[in-house]
Amino acid sequence: MNGRFVSSRLQVCDLARDLDPVCRPVTVARMCGRYSLAREQSEVRVGSERVGHRARARYNIAPTQRASVIRRTTAGLAVDELRWGLVPRWSRGDGGGGAAGATAGPLVNARAETLAGKPAFRDAFRDRRCLVLADGFYEWQVLGRSRQPWRFTRSGGEVFLMAGLWEWWLAPGRATPLETFTVITTAPNAVVAPIHDRMPACLDPESAALWLDPRTPVDMLQSLLRPGPDAEWTRHRVDPIVGQARIDDPRCIEVLPEQPSLF
Repeated sequence: MNGRFVSSRLQVCDLARDLDPVCRPVTVARMCGRYSLAREQSEVRVGSERVGHRARARYNIAPTQRASVIRRTTAGLAVDELRWGLVPRWSRGDGGGGAAGATAGPLVNARAETLAGKPAFRDAFRDRRCLVLADGFYEWQVLGRSRQPWRFTRSGGEVFLMAGLWEWWLAPGRATPLETFTVITTAPNAVVAPIHDRMPACLDPESAALWLDPRTPVDMLQSLLRPGPDAEWTRHRVDPIVGQARIDDPRCIEVLPEQPSLF
């Protein structure tokens, strides 16, 4: 990574303009490009089921890194480590090439409004949905020539579930597929809107169970992908070091004090 923003070697797709789909290079500030799960163990509820998670605390999860997702298997709910940045099954490379096979970056986000129609997502939307474990996500506020990162959390600080899709991609000559995921975004609530025009689609326990249920109709799935209630969210400024993927420690989530006014 270079400084506060993504490296030129990592292109991240803004799916609002993903027409082929073909990736276009953008900065982290364009979408949900960082999040955290800053605790070693947690438990979440998916419908009537409880799912436990134990892993190294992560303060700055970035695209192409592996992270925890919940999937429904024939044996029940399972927590697995997948690479962030969906690679379509038809891609010619593991970076998420376009329809013509051109090299491009991983599909870090997918817009809720267009999932059913995008070639990169429509099959996964129908058959391979997942839940992404998080306790905070970051967005960048544009301030003239600079960008200030903010961290958004639930008001009680608890772990929440972001709606996601997963996919597998098999390289020629390989026996083991690469499994990847993307985070679905939707319109922002009143807490996020002053900072950014998108936020992850976060699901309550009942909605999370419907999201993973293979019997849930598509129109109902689409209705689940809405902004989180304003009263359940809070935000605070954080240090710009969170823009550097190599930094993954408690400094990333610490509250950055407000700058004193000169007047």
